Amino acid sequence: MKVRKVILRVLLVLFTFLAVTFAGANYTLYSICHGPSETARDLFVSTILETGALQFLASWYFSEEEILAITNRNAMVATTEEVNTDLIVIDRKEEETAAVQEEEEFDFDENGIALIELTGRAYMAKLLVIKDPSQVKLATIYPWSDMNHSKNGVTLEELVKNSGAIGGINGGEYFSEGNWGGRPKGITVCEGELQYNDPKKGDVMVGFNEDDILVVKDIGNMTAKQVEAMVQEERIRDAVSFKDVENGDSNHFTKLIINGNSRQINGNGSGANPRTAIGQRADGTVLMLVTDGRGIAGHLGATAADLVSIMEEYGAVNAANLDGGSSSSMYYNGTYEMTSVTLYYSTSSWRLPTGFVVTARK
Repeated sequence: MKVRKVILRVLLVLFTFLAVTFAGANYTLYSICHGPSETARDLFVSTILETGALQFLASWYFSEEEILAITNRNAMVATTEEVNTDLIVIDRKEEETAAVQEEEEFDFDENGIALIELTGRAYMAKLLVIKDPSQVKLATIYPWSDMNHSKNGVTLEELVKNSGAIGGINGGEYFSEGNWGGRPKGITVCEGELQYNDPKKGDVMVGFNEDDILVVKDIGNMTAKQVEAMVQEERIRDAVSFKDVENGDSNHFTKLIINGNSRQINGNGSGANPRTAIGQRADGTVLMLVTDGRGIAGHLGATAADLVSIMEEYGAVNAANLDGGSSSSMYYNGTYEMTSVTLYYSTSSWRLPTGFVVTARK
């Protein structure tokens, strides 16, 4: 009887604790959603819609019409502008005077790579600056697993090391149920080989052609056969894809800056979350950006407007958003500079099928 009483008391205390915690959380969220601050309300909804498991919370407090109105107030305005590759001029000669000027702008190491730490209003970020774009490649785990997940993805560290590289960031969108990470979505091109080809509505290709120029291109209206022809005709060497949804869903966006024109933004353009983005300057220099968020170090994360601002500041002519959230990670010189927001992977990364990696200078 004494043991039973102890168990019942423990259960009662646990139930009371959970009830109080739930009530407190519900009150806090209700206050945000129906309080006086429209900015806080919009940021909460836009942010929660970008999570995989918590999107349902938005519908607890708002109708579908209200959610759509909020996402429309904080969205990326659609653009059909395509990259003009003539705007990127890569000097293969690397004249000494030009090299000295670049060394003064960025603290490049022996591999022509600089690592910069950035701090924003609600995020911390790391930026890899790679002087020679030919050092940026795509690493994959091809051949892929089947839909039964017979093959897992690997960590970013493994992608980097298995490809003989020294650094990298996570890549394109992928099937992430259960964190298997064994299969990409959209398309994947590695060393000119089309390894995955299943374009869907809203897909945008992000990658490099054989001239080492970053190409950001709409492929959502293409068939697999048209994608195959495009990859050959435009000499795409390494690429992944991400979504650019235009139906009021702020869950994905891709294009940030095209031909020096920053994409028009309503509000923040998105919620605040961990982000991964890639860009290129007029001289070919590549910018790889990863931000934190979702409560890590007290940071909410970066918005679409934040990504555009950073890429503008560092001179990107073209820039694109990649897969973010728990996938966002950066590895360089044997260390995770940015890691997953998931507690279990706080010293590593989620399992991934693709990643943009950086090789050592030849």
